[in-house]
Amino acid sequence: MLALVLGMAASPVQAERLRELADFAGVRDNALVGYGLVVGLDGTGDQTMQAPFTGQSLTNMLSQLGITVPPGTNMQLRNVAAVMVTADLPPFSRPGQRLDINVSSVGNARSLRGGTLLMTPLKGADGDTYAIAQGNLLVSGAGAEAGGGSVQINQQAGGRISGGAMVEREVPLQLGANGGVLDLQLKESDFGTARQVVQAINNDFGWPVAAAQDGRTIRLQGPNDPNDRVNFMARVENLRVTPNEAPAKVVLNSRTGSVVLNSAVTLRRAAVAHGNLSIIIDTQFQVSQPAPFGEGETVVVPDTDIAIEQQEGALMMVEGADLTDVVNALNALGATPNDLMAILEALKAAGSLRAELEII
Repeated sequence: MLALVLGMAASPVQAERLRELADFAGVRDNALVGYGLVVGLDGTGDQTMQAPFTGQSLTNMLSQLGITVPPGTNMQLRNVAAVMVTADLPPFSRPGQRLDINVSSVGNARSLRGGTLLMTPLKGADGDTYAIAQGNLLVSGAGAEAGGGSVQINQQAGGRISGGAMVEREVPLQLGANGGVLDLQLKESDFGTARQVVQAINNDFGWPVAAAQDGRTIRLQGPNDPNDRVNFMARVENLRVTPNEAPAKVVLNSRTGSVVLNSAVTLRRAAVAHGNLSIIIDTQFQVSQPAPFGEGETVVVPDTDIAIEQQEGALMMVEGADLTDVVNALNALGATPNDLMAILEALKAAGSLRAELEII
């Protein structure tokens, strides 16, 4: 029933802290990525004949350690796996701080359980190295196989290392470098919410420190002193603002059949006829046997019966001025989620559904 999913959506909009609605420009995470090797696996690593890059990586690493592998050597290694390492570098990170990292196999390794990640540089979008990763993996999955049978719980080709990377370089960020000017960016663009934010900030400080640039950006005139700037930003983030109600929207998930409506959705009066159409194909096999002493052959003859059934669908009036009325009207149709998606699209095309349709 739609009412079970949407019962909480009709509550009025409440004031929220500004830090939940907006972020300061430049204060963000930075994605890091690196390529490395995991060793110490119990025969569950890459098959180097099918994943040659693993052997090449190992040869290059050994050469840097002063070990020369003769050209043409066929290393049949099963305890090494090539992996990609990813991490997020938080804002204001300093050298020496630790980061959590995710390690994922890029070859055909069956499991990374028990493996150790060797020193792996983590690079940013500019190609510079910002952190170094190394450590023992924690893999939540488990599995076993014997006699041609196998069992597996969760995924084993990826793991995580808590505090597995150390920051080596900070991302340069100078807040308020332009005379103390700061940009506050709304997470959802809305002119009404931007106006509410400007009014709340200026009323709290008692003078016009904020001015809207567009529906997303609010420019603030902050102090030049770093300590005063931090206090200023903390004060701004903790202000409570009542955002504008979101525009009417219906979200349809074509893969799961889920239908979600927000509280602003309304229905103008419309008549809908809904009836399911089903096609039934029933095939029975019969044996055709020749007469005794005949020269014919016994054959299997399929007997197929095809029937098309359509449920009766009478016109039903649907109308709703608020979310509860909309839910009751749609539930009265008795449609399945997939049928409901088609009905909503038809109501939108007819001009009865006053909302934006979004299919994900």
